[in-house]
Amino acid sequence: MSGDFPVESGGAAASDDIGEVVRFDVVGHGDGARVMHVVGEIDTLTAPVLRDRVTEQLAEVTLLVLDLTDVSFLGSAGLAVLVAAKDEAEQRKCRLRLVPGSRIVTRALEATGLLGLFEIADGVPQALEVNR
Repeated sequence: MSGDFPVESGGAAASDDIGEVVRFDVVGHGDGARVMHVVGEIDTLTAPVLRDRVTEQLAEVTLLVLDLTDVSFLGSAGLAVLVAAKDEAEQRKCRLRLVPGSRIVTRALEATGLLGLFEIADGVPQALEVNR
């Protein structure tokens, strides 16, 4: 897409304890939309970092797409962050869409009964569609 531009990239560089367990790449897509691609494990150690990153993004956009395609583990702490992000997005009158992208993420959402809580898209292009 011609309007795509990197907003930020990198992992949890501020926290040496996390190292390369998780990384976030954020790309703007014009008109207040951003995609945050999450790579790695979302567990009790990395969930607070995810929460902080999502909160930062929700303060600046009208649509945030969380691309979880490359998440290799999604624990209960990560699920809690996703639910809190959904609540925060609603309070800010933003939209939050998830791209589970893998069986790991989809299964965690299904097993906990949370899948129906979120706007789900099959891929980033679908998640960015305005009239979804």
